[in-house]
Amino acid sequence: MKKLTLTFALAATTVLAQSAGPESRIINIQGAPRGDLRNGPLAFTGSPVKATVSTLQIQASQATLAAPSGTPLIQAKGKRTSNFTGNVVVTRGRLTAKGGQLAYSEATGQGVMGGSPSATFLPAERSGDDPVNISAGQMSLDVDNNVSTSTGNVQLRSGTQTGKADKLIFDEDRELAQLTGTPSLTRAAKGNQKELVMTGQEVRALTKSKTLYVRGGVRLVQGTLTTTGDAVYYDDKKNVAYVVGNAVSTDSKTKATVRAPASGALEQRTDLARVRALNTAYKIPTAQFQLRGEK
Repeated sequence: MKKLTLTFALAATTVLAQSAGPESRIINIQGAPRGDLRNGPLAFTGSPVKATVSTLQIQASQATLAAPSGTPLIQAKGKRTSNFTGNVVVTRGRLTAKGGQLAYSEATGQGVMGGSPSATFLPAERSGDDPVNISAGQMSLDVDNNVSTSTGNVQLRSGTQTGKADKLIFDEDRELAQLTGTPSLTRAAKGNQKELVMTGQEVRALTKSKTLYVRGGVRLVQGTLTTTGDAVYYDDKKNVAYVVGNAVSTDSKTKATVRAPASGALEQRTDLARVRALNTAYKIPTAQFQLRGEK
C-alpha cells in the first residue's frame, strides 16, 4: 500500500517521523498548522481542513493533531491522535458519513464519529438498488477494513425496510448488516400487504438482495398473524418467510393455528397473508450472512 506521510503546508515545511505502527493507519492532514511542530499539539483550520488515512477522505472546519503525553510529535508517528470538529464529512468508496466531530487514533485505526452521526451507502451505479441510510448515537469507522460499527439508538433504512437496534455492524464490501441489542426489522406496508415486523436476538440483512436472517426467539407480526420460532429466513423480493425450530403461527381473528412438524418448517407468504406447514426441513443459507472471520 502506498506509504502515507503527514505533510504540513507551512512555509514548505514537511514534518516526517519514524514509523511506529501500520503505514495504512498514518493520517495525512493538509493545511497550515499552528503550534509546536516538534512536540505538538498542532491546530489546523481551513475551508475546509482536508485529511486522508488509508481509503478514508476527511473534511472538517477544524482539526488538531497530538502525541501521547511525554512523546515528541515528530517521534510519535503511528501513536498520534487527531480530532476533527465542525461539519465533519468522511467518505470511503460509496459510503459518506457526517457528524459534529471525529476522533481518530493511529494506534487503533479507528475513527469515532459523534455529534448526531449519519451515513449513506449508495448502491452500485445503475444497479437500481436502494441506498442504505444509517443514524446512531456514535459511529466508528475502521481503516483496516471497510467495516463500520454504530451504537446507540441505531436506525438502518433501505427501501421499505427499517431496522432498529442498540448496535449495528455494517460490512460495506458484502453489503451485510448485523443488528444486535433488542433488534427489530420493519417492512412497511405496500399495496395489499400489511406492515411486517420481525424481532429476535439478532438480525442479519443483505441490503442488496433484501434478504434477512433472524435468530433467537423469532417473532413475526403481520396484521392478525403472529408467527414464532427459533429462526427465520425472509426474502423481501419474493415476499416469503421460512420459519424453523418450534414454528407456530396463530391468526388472532380466525383463531386458526398452524404448527410445523418436528422435522419441518412454516412458509409464510407475506403478500398473501397465508401460512402453511412444510413436511420437509428448510435449511437457512446461514453462510450467506457470515461476518468477516466467522466460519
